[in-house]
Amino acid sequence: MVEDAPGRHLFSFGIITDTHVNQCEDETNSPFESGRLSNRRMRHVIRELNRRDLAFVVHVGDIVHPVPAIPGLYEEAAARFHEVFGELRHPSYLTPGNHDVGDKPNDWAPAALVHEDHLALWERHFGALFQAFDHGGCHFVVLNAQVINSGMAEEERQRAWLEADLAASDGRRIFIFIHYPPCLMEADEEENYDNIGEPGRSWLLGLMERHGVEALFAGHVHNFWFLRLGGTDCYLLPSTAFVRLDYSEMLRGEPGEETEFGRNDRPKLGYAVCHVHEDCHLLEMARSWGKTADAGSEPAAGPRLAALHPRQNLHGGFGFDMRHNWMEVVEIPPTGGLDEFDRKVVRNDYALMALWEMAVRRVRVPVRDLMARDNVARMEVLRSHGLSFTLMSFGAPTARQAARLEEHADVFSAWDVAVNRDALDRDLAAVAGHARGTGLPLFLSRLRSIDEQRAEAGKYYHSINQGFLASDEDELFDIAARPPLDGVIAGIVFRLALDMPVWDTVERASLLAGRLGLEARIHMRMAGVNPARSVMDDALVASRLAEAVAAAAAFGNATVFADTFTDFDRGYFPRAGVLDRLCNPRPGFHVVRHMHAALAMAGERIEPAGAAEARIIRMTADGRPLALVLPHADGSPVSLPWDGGEATLVDLVSGSLTPLAAAAKHRIASPAAAPQLVMVGTLP
Repeated sequence: MVEDAPGRHLFSFGIITDTHVNQCEDETNSPFESGRLSNRRMRHVIRELNRRDLAFVVHVGDIVHPVPAIPGLYEEAAARFHEVFGELRHPSYLTPGNHDVGDKPNDWAPAALVHEDHLALWERHFGALFQAFDHGGCHFVVLNAQVINSGMAEEERQRAWLEADLAASDGRRIFIFIHYPPCLMEADEEENYDNIGEPGRSWLLGLMERHGVEALFAGHVHNFWFLRLGGTDCYLLPSTAFVRLDYSEMLRGEPGEETEFGRNDRPKLGYAVCHVHEDCHLLEMARSWGKTADAGSEPAAGPRLAALHPRQNLHGGFGFDMRHNWMEVVEIPPTGGLDEFDRKVVRNDYALMALWEMAVRRVRVPVRDLMARDNVARMEVLRSHGLSFTLMSFGAPTARQAARLEEHADVFSAWDVAVNRDALDRDLAAVAGHARGTGLPLFLSRLRSIDEQRAEAGKYYHSINQGFLASDEDELFDIAARPPLDGVIAGIVFRLALDMPVWDTVERASLLAGRLGLEARIHMRMAGVNPARSVMDDALVASRLAEAVAAAAAFGNATVFADTFTDFDRGYFPRAGVLDRLCNPRPGFHVVRHMHAALAMAGERIEPAGAAEARIIRMTADGRPLALVLPHADGSPVSLPWDGGEATLVDLVSGSLTPLAAAAKHRIASPAAAPQLVMVGTLP
């Protein structure tokens, strides 16, 4: 079982934001063409929410696009919203946004500011400006952020109400919904267009800390961010309608004119579902991919895999090397749209969002993340959300690195150290000493020499390769028996090159490590041996990742780390990861996500069931047959390795579940582009 698995599930609720509904189905007062899709994009999301078992749904603001200062259009947009939102079959609560009641007070932007007349319009069309409700033993608070710092009578009315409401709710689990987030990254950051200014921010944060607010959900920024303020988890959520253009500067690829320079970056649109458990909450991000639905059309149907959170992943033996700065802090330049006189500072959290979506628990980070204090603090927070960190380094640590490691050893679950064989005796004693001092499990790797690389590649390239091979058995037995490592070394890091079979390599590493009484770590290279050769084959990457996730689940003493999370689309060894340089998913992302979800559904105990064949890997899940069918160009049929029993086919890219017909359930077409999983059992 997962050590930090959540307690019993109590209920779930949905959160949507920034729907920006127009006054007509295809008409908008926005200068951007994608604005015409807002109504139909919200309709699609409403139908997605209707497929779920939810206690309620909260909209956190910017319900309509025309602001209340535009006579006539606001009322028409409100009517259109109610027409679409009326399809929702769950109880709902609405939060006012700046497009709904006017912008927060500011004197650097010519915005239509919050006004008594605008508040009255909201109340007429949408109801209460702030409110609270209870469900399942929890307390939920909906706030009007726009009046904070306004000096309006409504601000004082909300202030007095909130202080009394939270005081009366002490000791309960409290969740807050608000449009403007208190801040984007730090509690003491400068005010900008997108956060709450002082003194209102400190007042709100002080109340949250005093009364132990568990989580806050905000909109307005049209992007995903996660931060912890005091003891409160704060989630800044994406829009259903469009992406805020200014924040496209977080990314390292060209957004392209076809995306309206980032505004119509469809993979970043979506909504959220919060799953409340008896001891925690788990947030599920649901991408809507910019899909639309027309009035009167039929909603999509068909069973799909349920999302899995890292804390729910029963088979978390697969992870990634985070080679790019996955906690990158970016300064957003002012372009004259919403901010003009200073830069905003934000963290790019799309890597974190992808890790959560894929239910990846294991993350291997370089020493740079250990040496950056903000990164260490960030990892400390993320451990409570299911991530487990392995430190990766070379040789004996410097005095400064050793001091930092001793100070923050509790952040990490393991330490992978590569050594040069020529400096083995010198480095092993130092590394072993630090491992004993910190109590961290030590996993040993070594560099491949020039001669070894020449033998493997047939030609020498200036490149760095690490990891033992199964053929290094004698060397491994010699190293493991050395006095400095006696009782310290927890495992061996093996090398899995692109031209090596995944399943067989993991199996051999697992067996060899087992004979040593150790665990196996497999360093899975996504690049070939030639630094000039590009490996951007999504089908190849997806297939190898599926095999790696399966092997990590089936061989209990093995962990696999894939060395490419985000694309390397320039430089040495260009290769595809699971995210492109816009931090958008590639097919491999979907395969990892759906493999984890499918294996969790299949059973708690995954075991190998014979040697791997050309296109099929046989396993069992709690004793029942399970088969991973790998791509094959000609799509010729594959015979499944069992007879009888109902079976389910899992499309590992879409996550769809299909019962196999009786006549075909023992023989299926081999997929030509992406792997599939076949499990015995009925659909959930």
